[in-house]
Amino acid sequence: MALTPEWENRIKRWERTLWEAIYLPVMEIPLEGFTTTLRLTYEQALQGNFIPMPAGTPWGAKWEYGWFRTRVVIPEVLQGKRVVLRLEPGGESLVWVNGRIEASIGWAHKEFTLETSARAGDEYEILLEAYAGHGRITVGDGPNLWGVQTVPEPPAAQTRVGNSTLGIWREEIYQLALDFTTLRELRDGLDPLSLRASEVDEGLMDATCILDLELPEDELLESVRQTRARLKPLLECRNGDTTPELHAFGHAHIDVAWLWPLQETERKIARTAINQLRLIEEYPEYRFLQSQPHLYLMLKTHYPELYARFKDAVRQKRVIADGGMWVEADTNISGGESLIRQILYGRRFFEEELGVKSEILWLPDVFGYSGALPQILKGTGMKGFATQKITWAYGGGEPFPYNTFWWEGIDGSVIPAHIFTEYNSQTSPRYVFERWNTRLQKNGIQTMIFSFGWGDGGGGPERNHIEYIRREQNLEGLPKVKISSPAEFFEDLTRRGLPRQKYVGELYFQAHRGTYTSQAKTKKGNRKSEFALREAEFWATASRVLRGYEFTQDTLKNTWAKVLLNQFHDILPGSSIRRVYEEAEAMYSEVLQECRSVTEQALFAMVQPSDTEVTVFNSLNWARKVCVEVQGKLTEVEVPPCGWVTISPSVESRLDGESRVQAGMLPEGGAFLENEILRAEFNDRGEITRLMDKKTSRDQITGKANVFRMYKDVPDVWDAWDLNSMTEDIPVPLDGSSFIEVYSSHPLEASLRVTRRLHESDLVQIIRLRKGSRRIDFITGIEWRESHKLLKVNFPVNIHASEAVHEIQFGHIRRPNHASRQFDADRFEVSQHKWTALAEEGRGVAVLNDCKYGVSVKGNSINLTLLKSPLAPDMLADKGLQTFTYAVYFWNGSLLESGLIQEAYDLNVPPVVLKGNGGKGSLLQTSCSNVVLETVKLAEDGSGDIILRFYEAMRTRTHCQVQLNLPFTQAVETNLLEEELQPVLLEGNTMHLEFRPFEIKTIRLKTE
Repeated sequence: MALTPEWENRIKRWERTLWEAIYLPVMEIPLEGFTTTLRLTYEQALQGNFIPMPAGTPWGAKWEYGWFRTRVVIPEVLQGKRVVLRLEPGGESLVWVNGRIEASIGWAHKEFTLETSARAGDEYEILLEAYAGHGRITVGDGPNLWGVQTVPEPPAAQTRVGNSTLGIWREEIYQLALDFTTLRELRDGLDPLSLRASEVDEGLMDATCILDLELPEDELLESVRQTRARLKPLLECRNGDTTPELHAFGHAHIDVAWLWPLQETERKIARTAINQLRLIEEYPEYRFLQSQPHLYLMLKTHYPELYARFKDAVRQKRVIADGGMWVEADTNISGGESLIRQILYGRRFFEEELGVKSEILWLPDVFGYSGALPQILKGTGMKGFATQKITWAYGGGEPFPYNTFWWEGIDGSVIPAHIFTEYNSQTSPRYVFERWNTRLQKNGIQTMIFSFGWGDGGGGPERNHIEYIRREQNLEGLPKVKISSPAEFFEDLTRRGLPRQKYVGELYFQAHRGTYTSQAKTKKGNRKSEFALREAEFWATASRVLRGYEFTQDTLKNTWAKVLLNQFHDILPGSSIRRVYEEAEAMYSEVLQECRSVTEQALFAMVQPSDTEVTVFNSLNWARKVCVEVQGKLTEVEVPPCGWVTISPSVESRLDGESRVQAGMLPEGGAFLENEILRAEFNDRGEITRLMDKKTSRDQITGKANVFRMYKDVPDVWDAWDLNSMTEDIPVPLDGSSFIEVYSSHPLEASLRVTRRLHESDLVQIIRLRKGSRRIDFITGIEWRESHKLLKVNFPVNIHASEAVHEIQFGHIRRPNHASRQFDADRFEVSQHKWTALAEEGRGVAVLNDCKYGVSVKGNSINLTLLKSPLAPDMLADKGLQTFTYAVYFWNGSLLESGLIQEAYDLNVPPVVLKGNGGKGSLLQTSCSNVVLETVKLAEDGSGDIILRFYEAMRTRTHCQVQLNLPFTQAVETNLLEEELQPVLLEGNTMHLEFRPFEIKTIRLKTE
């Protein structure tokens, strides 16, 4: 039957009053406290200067913590009752009871059970640490009025002590409230004409007539029991055979840093852990997923006793330790080797520290997923991939077609993937219906992941979540809900039959496109740190093998951990508060210094002292011509692949008249750069007006290139995250003063210098051309003073193509440069790594970079995104001096023969020049230009074996010969976890390697 409005209103009011009646305060609890910005242990806090802090006491400066204490004695009236404490110190808190961490409280967990059956006279010493906050938290909300600060400094006291009470938890009323809400929300999701809906309606109507909430306690509880008896048969009705099933587990989704700093996350993981341990103790069936080894490490470091209890719950399989990566990392910007290390170090921690195998990549909140991931997942032994973020197409766009599918990467690797629809769901029937009914695919799907709990510091699930699931395991009319795990979901999927659907390529996220650009210094720190680690590992490994340099697989492990930490999906993408970036930039400085130290020490061991000679080291697997200054003279030298060469002041570069580089001023205004390959002409703004290929007499550009474009950039929400499609419809004029001049002129290298005013900002740019090069570098510094502005630099090139080629990790991907269909239009801004190109079959032009990740390609124009200046959550984002280099490069011939890979690495990996004589040498040579040696390192197992990681970069099957000049006894191919797969075919010291397109291949050289 259909409920009349009268009955509907009555049912809702009875339900509301039931929930309000559950907690009965009995006595107020006074608090004493003190405040500090220091991290204190429990023992240190007990020595603090506690003073009375009654309700209403203001406290809490920026970044401040309050320590509070009280003493509770159970009164006679609470004998045998379930007694709870509702503490309100004014912030999220961790609670010690009688010297042991026992609970936490916060916005989602307002009270905790002190005893399920209290004894009068029992005493409890309570201590808690509460966080006051750090001012206004905002993610942006459209236009910002003139003069209004988005993140103003907070007042001296941000919060107040509230009313803390001790009271009775009326468990029978609580259980009835759960029954009542379960059935009421169930009937709201049923077919109103069904018999099931009619019977539930009758039960709810009867319940409001049986239940008398105005009776005294004993009679009220008898009324509650009678009401539960009336509703019980309705809760015992079961589903038929064709019912979907949700695999449920608790989850808290703790952002490692976001709208709070790392030090607050150290508390958040403790608060979450204790909440879940309490639930595990009370509910034998309950299981909780905790991903991210870095959070376990935080817990182990700062709360060892709590960590031991949490670790024991992992051993009992009550805490699900899974997720794959060290942190839930960004996959658009993080480098390929970094993604491997995320899983390599993550899986090692799970296995060695916690005794579990992590085999599911759990990335519920990452802003898009690289097409390189399936191969990395297969190579690291992962068995499934799960996310929900792709469903967030809130700005419109083409819906993603599948929930469960085979995901095929750029190399052809496939892995089972699942997209669920919420990572911190509630569990009452309304949300169970919602999880199933909002699925992306309607056919070919029987099961879904159901991740539930309060997230982002909310502390994970509470009792309500589990109580609802107890009622929903097989409740007629509702999808079945089963306590499970991500791994068990994929195991069940395998039993039922893996999906027929397949999706090929990247999982592009149709939002948060600004995260390719926001917080430029952090993105630059990531790129520079990744390559610094590459150099340090490469040369330290070589020096150990050749010269006995002391270096182990663990020497740089902590350095790597800093880089991996900052690849968390709200740090590297640029969507956190200011303090997070101050700390990230400090960590990058440490990383670069640590890598520099290791590299220099390793190389010093490879040279003999010399005051006049220098040795040039090249870690790339192709020979390079580089310009080096020796005692004031600029000299060109060719350095062997993966090798080094020593030069002395007597070495002179041989130059003929045609091979010199020239720079000069044009009579009509502007300037030029010219070498034997090209002539480039510039106006006084530094814009290229002509880029002539001397061999073909073809201009490589149409119109002007190196043209700066600024736009008003005010997302409607998610300020640092988003880049709206209409942004480029709102240009900002850049008509400030400009000046160009010859900056340097040498036969090997010449440059121009441009100074310009860009709106409120100032630019200085060195435009450089080298002998024999098709690449022009733009070494750029901008004093950035903009707010809500986006800066791009445009290169309209003389190429006809219907797609652009973008480098990603371990390969490249092709995306449309037009908006013919909806999904083409959706990708108006995309991510890249070191280059983006437009190519015809016999020629092409690319824009390269040393730290920029956002780009748009419209028709024939490659538009590199340089800076974005959001006002939230960091209102000073990107302001100040920004330095970066980009380049334009052209070629004749196919993409395979373009030399583009080599030029991009050359821009990002400068040779190392060291005083001393190292002679000449090469560690290895490869026969194919499209095979890149990405990594040289020591094996993780401590054996001293050498790991070589190659990849095929140009999407073509390749036979490559690798000549080794390193001592080794055997060469074997391994997976990305360095587990042996098969011997490598050897002819003497030459390996024969077969690569499929974009294949990553890892080789172990055994040294004993």
